[in-house]
Amino acid sequence: MQVPSGVHQLPVSDAGRMRTPVLYLHGFASSPESTKARYFAERLAAHRVTLTTPDFNQPDFRTLTMSRMLSQLGDRIDEVGGRAVLMGSSLGGALAILGAAQYAGAVDRLVLLAPAVMLAKPGHSLLPPERMAEWKHRGALPFFHYAWNEERLLDYAFYEDSLRHDPFDAQFAQPTLIFQGLRDTVVYPQPVEAFAAARPNVTLSLLDDDHQLAASLPRMWESVEEFLGLLD
Repeated sequence: MQVPSGVHQLPVSDAGRMRTPVLYLHGFASSPESTKARYFAERLAAHRVTLTTPDFNQPDFRTLTMSRMLSQLGDRIDEVGGRAVLMGSSLGGALAILGAAQYAGAVDRLVLLAPAVMLAKPGHSLLPPERMAEWKHRGALPFFHYAWNEERLLDYAFYEDSLRHDPFDAQFAQPTLIFQGLRDTVVYPQPVEAFAAARPNVTLSLLDDDHQLAASLPRMWESVEEFLGLLD
């Protein structure tokens, strides 16, 4: 059987001992092959945990919206057996929060990496005000896509649709672990601290790192390993 792209498959002999699968939700203009996705996939596999990374650039980056991503997330939860841990980075973290609220019975717990909790709030957009006006006027603007190392067009509908999905005000009860860099200039730590402080089910770990959290990967893995009960 051919393994779908973005699925890190375990040996057949381990199939009977598999734990709750993890869905890794990549960030804006990223991909299933991100450094963090590959890092966690390798370590989870050692514990017989399957990590699947949906590609939210498909079918076309230009038509990306949060509504489309939420629908795709629901499909992938069904594909992995109807229950999953959601691990989301940046925009993927916002998606994980929204998914936990919308698919409450199917989401076991959350691991969020610099989640874009202010996605739908005024003044927290991808571009400065003058560029936002240009984006609306032209209907689409190019954004640098890190996975393809080139600019790709994105429709203004992405922004309009994002206003319908507010992760900061989402209601969810699943146990949640958040990692946030104190030197993050993309997702500022203060809103994430406020988001976590308002929710007893959320544990926040502040790290001396930037938005990528690359230097903190070993530190994060130690906490994730314990949080997911993999040391039992």
